[in-house]
Amino acid sequence: MPKLLLGVQKKMIKELSVQIDTIGTEMEAIISSDREMARKFELLLSIKCIGNQAALHLMVFTEGFTKFKNSRQFASYCGVAPFPNQSGTSLKGRPRISQLANKKMKSLLDMCAKSSIRHNLEIREYYQRRVAMGKNKMSTINIIRNKLLSRVFAVIHRGTPYVNLYGHIT
Repeated sequence: MPKLLLGVQKKMIKELSVQIDTIGTEMEAIISSDREMARKFELLLSIKCIGNQAALHLMVFTEGFTKFKNSRQFASYCGVAPFPNQSGTSLKGRPRISQLANKKMKSLLDMCAKSSIRHNLEIREYYQRRVAMGKNKMSTINIIRNKLLSRVFAVIHRGTPYVNLYGHIT
């Protein structure tokens, strides 16, 4: 019985993988057919640790960067913008992140942030510096998510690829 189930699951995985590849190819064709979308997609890919999947999702959820005016609005939509946690004037808690968020985009930004901690020297040093100061690791990762969103919106609004100025500092 387990061999039968394993065989069925392998076939399902294979079929789903084919369908995912087909959808990915169609999405790339749609982006390449529109010059403006292709330009924005290339701008997004110029940011270190923003890959194809994150760029595609950013394009979709921002509706080609027309739905949100700035990175702060989109951060709120994704659930990476902290909000004050208080009740009245006397009960104040730590700022919290809203649970009413786009979890898919939040998880993609989380993966981008963790990738940038590994592969981007500037972000890695920032992360290590904050953790050494005793700051919460998840709070620091959330700040990095916001940094990435700020870079994304800056690149799109400027219309020029991301330039890593940190690499030019001696």
